[in-house]
Amino acid sequence: MSDAKNIRSIKQPARGTAESHIYELLKFLGENPDREGLLATPERVVRALSFLTEGYQKDVDELFNNAFFSEEYDEMVLVKDIEFYSLCEHHMLPFFGRAHVAYLPRKKIVGLSKIPRLVDVFARRLQVQERMTKEIAEMMREKLDPHGVAVVVEARHLCMVMRGVEKQHSYMTTSHMLGKFRDDHSTRLEFMNLIVPKGID
Repeated sequence: MSDAKNIRSIKQPARGTAESHIYELLKFLGENPDREGLLATPERVVRALSFLTEGYQKDVDELFNNAFFSEEYDEMVLVKDIEFYSLCEHHMLPFFGRAHVAYLPRKKIVGLSKIPRLVDVFARRLQVQERMTKEIAEMMREKLDPHGVAVVVEARHLCMVMRGVEKQHSYMTTSHMLGKFRDDHSTRLEFMNLIVPKGID
């Protein structure tokens, strides 16, 4: 069973319970949660976190909505520079950047907007970049059965920028290659030349 399915099987507490935990956390941090500026903070935090992790509630089949089309096209399809925002599962601090997703159709293509939406499904969960990269690629393979899939993700992690080693300009690149992108050097090289990874501005 996947982690996402495990999460869905856990009984979700009432929103008020979550807000009360944020209230106590503010006190732990040395704040007065009853002062004017913080009165609505527990509610806002819970609402924001619910939005930032809404990927747990998304159904990939509903996302694709049968937007598959028969097409005699077998060259690379690439959607690059897909912006995403996620939360590191180790510190619940943001990481954000760009995803580049390519596939080699096997007589079936997918609606263009579905690929960025798929990236968001996995980005809007508590994540590690390595797993997110793999999940996107594996789901593309499962739903399209293409000749190959390639995913490269570039991201800046605030858990490394704001704390720890505090390296302001560092970023992380991960990749996951399947099918011809893994087995055929020239196909992989074509993909890498097209995206020209350059880091996060």
